[in-house]
Amino acid sequence: MFADRAKIIIRSGKGGDGHVSFRRELYVPNGGPDGGDGGRGGDVIFEVDKGQNTLGDYRHKRKFKAQDGEEGGKRRCHGADGSDIVLKVPEGTVIMEAETRKVIADMSGDNQRQVVLKGGRGGKGNQHYATAAMQVPKYAQPGQPAQELEVLLELKVIADVGLVGFPNVGKSTFLSRVTNAQPKIANYHFTTLSPNLGVVDTENGGFVIADIPGLIEGASEGVGLGHEFLRHIERTRVLVHIVDAASTEGRDPVDDIYKINKELEAYNPEIAARPQIIAANKTDCIFEDGEDPVARLKAEFEPKGIKVYPISAVTGKGVKELLYGIRELLDKCPSEPVVFEQEFFPEDVLITENLPYTVTRDKDDPHVFIVEGPKIEKMLGYTNLDSEKGFAFFQRFLKDGGILDEMEKAGIQEGDTVRMYGFDFDYYK
Repeated sequence: MFADRAKIIIRSGKGGDGHVSFRRELYVPNGGPDGGDGGRGGDVIFEVDKGQNTLGDYRHKRKFKAQDGEEGGKRRCHGADGSDIVLKVPEGTVIMEAETRKVIADMSGDNQRQVVLKGGRGGKGNQHYATAAMQVPKYAQPGQPAQELEVLLELKVIADVGLVGFPNVGKSTFLSRVTNAQPKIANYHFTTLSPNLGVVDTENGGFVIADIPGLIEGASEGVGLGHEFLRHIERTRVLVHIVDAASTEGRDPVDDIYKINKELEAYNPEIAARPQIIAANKTDCIFEDGEDPVARLKAEFEPKGIKVYPISAVTGKGVKELLYGIRELLDKCPSEPVVFEQEFFPEDVLITENLPYTVTRDKDDPHVFIVEGPKIEKMLGYTNLDSEKGFAFFQRFLKDGGILDEMEKAGIQEGDTVRMYGFDFDYYK
């Protein structure tokens, strides 16, 4: 199955914690601090792979994680940096924040490689906190937390021209005649399930053309596979309506064009406003008795600036004139490819791993609040609370982790006591 959409969870590497240690050498009984820095966490990187044309690699695996940085060591040893994770995607993939659907990166054009989540910085070892007043610092900086994000990957086909039309109007037949693409062709009453791309070469220049799977009424509301198909039209510069001019299945070609434009308008008005051409297909099946459907199409749409070309995709009649018309229209359009601008910046909305802790009132004394959690216990072990600098460092840790806000929500008042692993503090704002 063609996979052009996937939802995955990505996580960068956590920075390694700084280390607390002191020199212990013969004849140096009271050596200074020598705790090393933690290593940097790995980044999450997306990279275009020209050999891929689907997002199939992300259909069965949902979580992707870069490596954490290692903790610093004794004797000023720096922890090893975590390895980056590189996720390969086909060109044209748009990476969006899953909940808001805001664009993080568009992997097309010049953007072939992008860091989406940065790894956490490594924490500084206690060697950095030695001062004349504090020569034996017993604390080090913890590594910066990882970032985690759920992202939506969508492959939006990159083509100059998009073929649109209802199922079974001859789009696949036309594409197979004018390009090297080989779509499956038969008299189906359902539709192609994936876009087919082909390159058209004409004397006045070539272009890339995409057979967008057949639309149905209600496609803009997600009926059938509507949204999955419509997203592939977003990058195209020119739209070619292919209609069954002979009405071999009883469809009205004029009505079909209005219905498709209505779906395009409902999905994205900007797409509906792009230049259009009408290919009146199956002219080899038109009988001369009765109204000429091609003349009716021209009378309806050419006054609106939309040219109509009668063709037969089966016999090839009129196809050359249509291709020249498409090329001329492309030459009048802006040549800049449609690239989606970044709207969501993960570094501004840092999604960190949850800091596990609890804030509870003491059963015997309602003015005592007990705060517990493995990270808090670890920080207390690192921090020298007797020094002004160490105490300020620990207080900043409580604020950045949201613990102070949580205590206020629990109802703590000035003068109440905060108890953490044998330490008691008076609470003041």
